[in-house]
Amino acid sequence: MNFRSFIAASALALTAISMPGTVLAHTKVVASIPAQGATVSSAKNVSMTFSEALLVPTVGVSIVMTAMPGMANHGEMVIRNFTQSWSDGNRKLTLTLKKPLAKGTYEVRWQAAGADGHRMKGKLDFVVK
Repeated sequence: MNFRSFIAASALALTAISMPGTVLAHTKVVASIPAQGATVSSAKNVSMTFSEALLVPTVGVSIVMTAMPGMANHGEMVIRNFTQSWSDGNRKLTLTLKKPLAKGTYEVRWQAAGADGHRMKGKLDFVVK
């Protein structure tokens, strides 16, 4: 490698390291309804807005009841009665349930790939009282 090639490669590496978020960013939830950690009286829709457009075929999502009032040893129960819809250029996912969620503690677990193809996963926790 000659000196000019070394300088060019070094400059490119420094530029990539110093670029804000967009090059090194990973998909995350930036807003949700219900909000992360919220307690709500009812929930028939759950929406998550992501930091970037997602590749819809790579998205997996589940709603899991993790606790139920009055049941000390309640195991995880997957909720299956919802449909998915996308908006905002595949940045917002809305889960519409056929009936409101029962009282309990829930996790919405997701995994997806953004435009860069990098797979990420996360969860959204909330309580229905």
